[in-house]
Amino acid sequence: MPRQSYQDLLAELREDVLYMSEVVLERLRTGLAAIEQKDEELAWEVIDGDDEVNEMYLGLEQDCIDLLALQQPVAGDLRFIAASFKIITDLERIADLAVNLGDYAIEAERDVFPDVDIQGVGDRVIEMVEEAMAAYENEDAEACYAIAERDDEIDALCERAGQVVVRDLIETRLEEEGGEEEIERLMADVSRLLLTIRDLERVGDHAVNIAARTLYMVENNDELIY
Repeated sequence: MPRQSYQDLLAELREDVLYMSEVVLERLRTGLAAIEQKDEELAWEVIDGDDEVNEMYLGLEQDCIDLLALQQPVAGDLRFIAASFKIITDLERIADLAVNLGDYAIEAERDVFPDVDIQGVGDRVIEMVEEAMAAYENEDAEACYAIAERDDEIDALCERAGQVVVRDLIETRLEEEGGEEEIERLMADVSRLLLTIRDLERVGDHAVNIAARTLYMVENNDELIY
């Protein structure tokens, strides 16, 4: 195969990975909107769209395998393909977490714990994924370190959100609600909200993974891989 054609395939892989990230981020935004608005139509849009993301992932996985098997890349090209392979895995898992948000939105029946800013946390992790994909696109090693540092901020936000839920539950809600049935309903709300916080924290972790693989791709540096 002519060298130029091979380079075209590498460029096409990068564009396809970036497109997959756009689709996944849109799913994540929709899942957050479904929770905020308690909108079942939006929730089902995310859930039903998961097959498209899975098919996209499998197609890109095969592209990576073909490039590795047929072209036998070395050095920078090899790191680029390997990093892209890992990044699409993180993107597919982010899409799965977006599906979880859709499920939580369907299960939610009422507003609880208004002091917990789920949308705010969601916006932060979306920014992290966007920045990680921009670093991948632009081969920006410096940005990778900044993204990894932001993960501590996300962890702290999620920890505070969880503390608010537990504190509110202990200090006020159980006393106010009363009744075994109502308490069980409240505990289901608490569980769902804590799972939402956990899943958003995991999105942030995947953003760091993407940054780590990008740093490896650009500088052959595995410092951020863990």
